[in-house]
Formats: sequence, structure tokens, C-alpha cells
Amino acid sequence: MMRRATSLPLKVKVGFGICDLGGNLFFTIMGFYLLFFLTDVVGLRAGLAGTALMIGKLWDAVSDPAVGYLSDRTSTRWGRRRPYIFVGAITLFLSMIWMFTPLRVENQLALFLYVALVYCALNTTYTLVSIPYGALTPELTTDFDERTVLNGYRMVFAVVGTFIGAATVLPIVQLGGGADSGWTIMGGAMGAVMMATALITFFTVRETYTARAVEKINVFRSYLQVLKMKPFLTALIPWSLHITGINIIQAGLLYYFGNIYGDEGGFQIALPILLLSSIIFIPIWVKISERLGKKRCYNIGMLIFAGSVIVFFFLGHILGMQFSFVIMFVAGIGFATQYVMPYSLVPDIIEYDYAESGSRREGVFYGMWTFVSKTGQAFGIALTGWVLDAFGYREPTALIPDPVQTDAARLGIRLLTGPIPAAFFIAGVIVLSFYPITRARYNEIMETIRRRDAEQS
Repeated sequence: MMRRATSLPLKVKVGFGICDLGGNLFFTIMGFYLLFFLTDVVGLRAGLAGTALMIGKLWDAVSDPAVGYLSDRTSTRWGRRRPYIFVGAITLFLSMIWMFTPLRVENQLALFLYVALVYCALNTTYTLVSIPYGALTPELTTDFDERTVLNGYRMVFAVVGTFIGAATVLPIVQLGGGADSGWTIMGGAMGAVMMATALITFFTVRETYTARAVEKINVFRSYLQVLKMKPFLTALIPWSLHITGINIIQAGLLYYFGNIYGDEGGFQIALPILLLSSIIFIPIWVKISERLGKKRCYNIGMLIFAGSVIVFFFLGHILGMQFSFVIMFVAGIGFATQYVMPYSLVPDIIEYDYAESGSRREGVFYGMWTFVSKTGQAFGIALTGWVLDAFGYREPTALIPDPVQTDAARLGIRLLTGPIPAAFFIAGVIVLSFYPITRARYNEIMETIRRRDAEQS
């Protein structure tokens, strides 16, 4: 059965895209707030907190390919992907409450082990939603530009989810009474939003289901095969590098506003500016990509982002918080490409693989995609904690609830929001320059598939 190559109904585009509102709400909370929550609320040392989160992310990276492989081979009347989304939505809600209910233990080792365990469980529930959800993309349309449009819808919702997380997490904590109860209420409220958006996708999007979709494949051989593909590697490595840099910035910004500007409230202004700029420029980049191509747009955007954070490092602490708002808007112009372009590359690579091998391995590709990217995230999160620890960051305690940071600690925080992530962005741009699938090459791939499908029908 041939899959649709025409424009998708608006209901499908919206129903598909909205799941990433909850997905990026999750990503925002984990990236911007979790390390801060563990160091400044739970009281876990920065180095241990970063290591605990790295363990959780590494577990997440291992579970992602497993779920991708299982969803490839699942056969139900609801399809391959949707049963996992349904179960994951409910368990994610419960895990969010668990994660943000602080455990008051004096022993740092015991607290470290507990946090690592809970974070592993939380990431497992998120994987049940995110991996099957991502693998839906190539099953909805085969059209080159329609996939970019579909992912444009997805990423607009993603930015909205990030915006909600940026603007409402700390206010909900305060409305919930602050301290432990406020964070638990926040976890439950945000978990409920994640559950609701995933369930909307479950009920509104239908998969194209064929017998070929459950073809038995050797999982280990498949992963080795896709890792040998130049198109996949030259998209996968930049994605991982960019995600690593973004995780470092996410974790560092709240520390920056609290300790460089002495005003955590400024973070609640700066981050929405960054995201609003991204929302504005997502559709603009989608249109530009029709002329310049996905690769060029992605590279230009990430270079804009890298340049912005370097300027922020050198001038942000001198020119003050108002200047940071300007930098955030400029950075958002480039950051918008990270929301759209990488996700529109993967379906094209899947078609390339199908043309070459004759097998549909969407779950393998998306599983490996998130495996490598989350390994990068794990390193980025751990590196943030390690840098804070190495530069002498002082966590609040019962005796010293508002410690004054040393000049070395403040430099460490500035490095985390400047040169360190910029280096990852620039490295990613260099690797992506070798990505080989252009529009013309994609058209050749689809023609090969059409000829073969016609011969087999």
C-alpha cells in the first residue's frame, strides 16, 4: 500500500504536532530547572547532581533503541506506535510527581542514588511516548516539503511547550507554597499537561499500517548498518553536538541570572523572549529552506546561535540584564532552526535506507537518533555540574540559605553560557556540511522507491 504524498488534513497536522508541546515542556523542565532543583532545593552537591542526571540520561539512551525496535515489531489494531504513547502518557504523569517530590536525606551518597533511580524511571516513561511519536513522521507523508511543513507544526507546538515551561514553572512553585510542596504541585501540573497532549495525539492520528511494517529484522545488525550510512552519521553527529550545547546553556542560564545579575526573575523575562523569537522565525526558516535547503538553513541558524552566546559571554555581565534580552532575541532567530530542520532530515534518511535496503526501519533510526543525542545530553548535563563544582559553586544549605559565589564560580557560570556550548555548535556545523541528501537526490530516491513498489504490486 502506498502512503500519502498529498497535503495532510489540518486535524492530522495539529493532532500530530501537539504531542511535542508536552514533549518540549518535559525537555524545558529537565533542561532549565532540574539541576537547579537538585542543587538549590534538594541540597545535592552540583557534581553529584550532574552525575546522577548523566546516569539517568545514559539509561534513557539505552532504553530508546529498545522501545524503537519493539514498536517496529508491534502489531495491534491501534497500530505500532500508538499503544506505547497511551501507556507512556499515564505513567509520565505519575513519574513527574515522583521526581519533584523532594527526599530529605542528609547522606549525600544515598540522595545521589535515589535521584539517579527516580530519574531513570522518569526517562523510561518519557521514552514510551517520544520514540513511537517520532517514528510516526515518515508514516504520515512521503512528500519532501510536506514533511518540513508537518515538522513545522510539531515545532511550533514544541516552542509553545518550551514557552509554557519557561514562563510558568517558578510561578506555579510559588503559588503552590514554594519549597517542597510547590515543586511537587508543579510536577503534577506539568505532568498532567504532558499526559493530555500525548493522549490527543493518540486519539486524533492514525497510522498507515501494513504487513511490511512488522517485518522481522535483526536489531543489532540494523543498528550497525545505519551507523555506517554517511547520510545518517552526518545528520546524527551534529544533532548530538547541538543538543549537548543546548543542554549546557539550559542548565546554566538560571544560575547566570541568579548569580551574575542577582535576579532570578530576569530569567522569566529572558527565556520567553528567546522562545518568542523562535516562534516567529520557525515559519520563516521553513519558507527559506524551500530555496536554500534544510542543511544550509540549519547551519546558518546554529552559527547565529553560536555567535550570540559568544557575545553574551564577553558583554552580558558588563552591559547588564537589558542587553541580555536583546541577545536572547537574536539567539532565538538561529535557535528556531534547531526546532525544525533536524526532524525533517531523518524521514529523508529513512527513505534513502528503504531505497537501498528494501526494509522499513523507522524505529531503528529514531531509536538510534535519540540514543546518540541523549548520550550527548548526558554529557552536557554532567559537564555542567562538574564545571560548577570545579569552579567552586556553593549550594544553599540550612545554615547558609543564600551563599555568595566567588569570582571563580561566577566565571564558571559564564563559561557555561558562552564559549563551552558555542564550541559544540560550531563543531556540529562543520560535520553537517558533509550531509549529502539534497532535494534533487531525494527526488531520485523517491523515484527508485516508486519503480520498485510498482514492480512488486
